[in-house]
Formats: sequence, structure tokens, C-alpha cells
Amino acid sequence: MSKELAITTPSPAARATPSDDSAVDATPRSMKSMSTSLRGLDWLNFFLADVQSGVGPFLAIYLATRGWNEATIGIVLTGGGIAGIIAQTPAGAIADRVRSKRSLVAGGVLCLALGALIIAMFPSFWPVMSAQTLIGVSSSVFGPTLCAISLGLVGRASFDRRQGRNQTFNSAGNVVAAVAMGLIGYFISNRGIFFFVVAFTIPTLWALSKINAARIDYAVARGADGRGEHSAPAGMLELAKSRPLIIFLICAVSFHFANAAMLPLLGEMLAKGHGRSSMMFMSACVVTTQLVVTLMASWSGRRAHQWGRKPMLLVGFAVLPVRGVLYTLTHSAIPLIAIQVLDGIGAAIFGVVSVLVIADLTRGTGRFNFTLGVVTTAVGIGAALSQSIAGGIVHAFGYRAGFLFLSGVALAALAILYFFMPETQDRQSKGAIDGET
Repeated sequence: MSKELAITTPSPAARATPSDDSAVDATPRSMKSMSTSLRGLDWLNFFLADVQSGVGPFLAIYLATRGWNEATIGIVLTGGGIAGIIAQTPAGAIADRVRSKRSLVAGGVLCLALGALIIAMFPSFWPVMSAQTLIGVSSSVFGPTLCAISLGLVGRASFDRRQGRNQTFNSAGNVVAAVAMGLIGYFISNRGIFFFVVAFTIPTLWALSKINAARIDYAVARGADGRGEHSAPAGMLELAKSRPLIIFLICAVSFHFANAAMLPLLGEMLAKGHGRSSMMFMSACVVTTQLVVTLMASWSGRRAHQWGRKPMLLVGFAVLPVRGVLYTLTHSAIPLIAIQVLDGIGAAIFGVVSVLVIADLTRGTGRFNFTLGVVTTAVGIGAALSQSIAGGIVHAFGYRAGFLFLSGVALAALAILYFFMPETQDRQSKGAIDGET
């Protein structure tokens, strides 16, 4: 057997069995504790989206309305991306090793709130750059740690459905945040959005406290099911030799390079000549996207289990070049907002299925969160470069050229995925799990 297969094919018992804790501890008290923890995880995803949304696409509009040009905004957004890139892989490694995963999330939430305060109070270049750096570092813990908590709570057999549910609550939180921030930006001030972020750290920490740390299976949470809780994880070279993992890494980076700059560029385009109404337009764009994600995320998790990972990814990748081209055909706010339906389809599928692919490829290695961090680091490089390069293209040649450039990159990513990426779902494992359910 090749080393590539060796890192992706554990024993049948390991594939089909969820966490030992959840399998054997079924007393009423234990079941209530698990139910409370899962509800806490639901609301953590919801409120964390509220906290993170204010430092996303709304930041580009906030800076644009204060006279910043496209290139300078791109530099600041890139700064936050670079900070996240540097921190992402260590954050994944820490999520694999640290048992107190809730503390990682709590620290990230508090640092993010501090960054939002700095942006609100000192909206000049260096304070904003510093705040973006802090936000980039603190946000790096959320992705791998929430995935670790989810996998450790429900086990591998239910992870695809749990990941879809996580994305559903996250997107619902984004909808609420987008509406609230749009209203705050329009009726109060753009700066008020960042105080909203600070206020929502309180319910976020409350939801985190509802998750019972004892219910998180440490071995399963790091992808070491079937390997033993105290066994050494797979070596880095062993992971690097996985051809499907390398191909997926290339696809993911290309996808996010094409995707990351589209919404901020759209926000900047809407801000031209619309004044404070631009915040309402951006709010509508985000709400449209997140409503679609909310409706599709759970469905994506179920279909990824039934159809396989690759067919779902092909759909998610295919809508991105179409979306970029459509942006060049109109400057009217209503059609541009409607195009965001495609953004929601792509975001729902990639957000759910990409994590499942990484879980498939690292099964039994003990390196799930580390690998997730590595992939997210690479994706962050693509996203950060996208902001800077696309911003420069728009500054020099206009928005049409910027969107067409991003569409070309998206089309290349789709071709690589179609021709070179194999299916990662273990069909034998799928059959075993289907038989149990």
C-alpha cells in the first residue's frame, strides 16, 4: 500500500465509529449534557458570525466613505490577511494539541473586539493596519478550533451533517449582522458598526460557556480516531506526499484568490456616488448571500455524504466565474444584489465540503486541525494577494478589468478540480455509516 493511501485509510472500526465517549455514555444526564453542548455550538456559530462580520466587507465601505482609495484599502485588507496567514498553521497545530479549546476561542473573540474598537476610534492608516493585524491573528483560531470541537463532540459518522449545521447557524448570524449593520450604518453612523461588534462579544462568550469541555473527545477532535489518544501523529512528510491533498490545496487557493476580492470590490463600486446608501446596498448583498448559505448549508452536508465530495465542489466552483462576468454587465444596484445568489451557492458548498475533504484526507493521522490550518494559510495567501492585486488592477484599468481577471482565475480552478482531483469520500465507510443510520 502506498504512503498516500496509508494516511487516508484507517481501520473500518475507526471509520464508522464516533467518539467513544458519545458511543458508550448514554445516561439521561449525559444526553442532556451533550444536547446542551450542541445547542451551545449552534449559538456560538451564530454569534461569532455577528462578531466577525463587522470587520469583513463593511470595513472596505467604511474606509471608502472616509476618502481612502482602492489601492490603500487593498493594502490594509492585505495586512490583515498576511497576519492571518502567519498565525493560521500554528493555530491549527495548537488546536490539535490543546485540550482547552474553548479558551482559544474566548481569547480570539476578545482580541477581535479590541481590534474593532481601534478601527472605530482611530480610522487612520497605521491604527487600522495594526487593528487588522490583531484581527487577522485572533481570527485564525476560529476555523480549526470550531471544527475540532464539532468533530470531538459528534464523531466522524455525523461530522458531515454537523458541519452543514455549523454553516447554517453561521450564515444565519451573518444575515442578522448584515441587516443590523446596514441599519446602523444608514441611520446612525458607519463607525457604529464596530461598536456593534464589541457588544456581541457578550452573547458569543455566553454560548461558548454552554459547551461542556468534557464532552469533546480529544483523539477524535484531532483526527486521531483509530490511532490512540496518546499516539504520535503522522509525520509532516507523510502528509506532504498525499497527491490529492496537494491538488485540493491548489484548487482551494485558486478559488479564494478569485473569490476574496469580489465582494469588497463590489462594495467600493457601490460606494461611488451613493454616500451612506452604499452601506444599505452592501447589507443587501451580504444578506442575499447569507440567506442562500443558510438555506443550502445543511443540504450541502447531506448531499456531500450521499453524492460524494467532488460533484458538490464542481457545482460550487462553477458558479464563481459566472458571477464575476455578470458583475461586468451592470452597474445597477438591484441586479448586482441579485447576483449574490451565486455567491451564496459557492460559499455554502465550499464552506461545508472543503472541511469534509480535509477530514477525509487526514483520517487517522492526528493532524486534522494542523492540516486545516495549513490549507487555510495557503487560502489566506490567495485571498490576501487577491485583495491587493485586484485592487491595483481596478485602480489602473477599472472595475470591469478587475472582475474579468478574477473570473479567469476561477475558471482555471474549476478545470484543475475537474481533471485532477479525485473523490475523497471512502465508499466503504459511507456504506457502513448508512447502514447504521
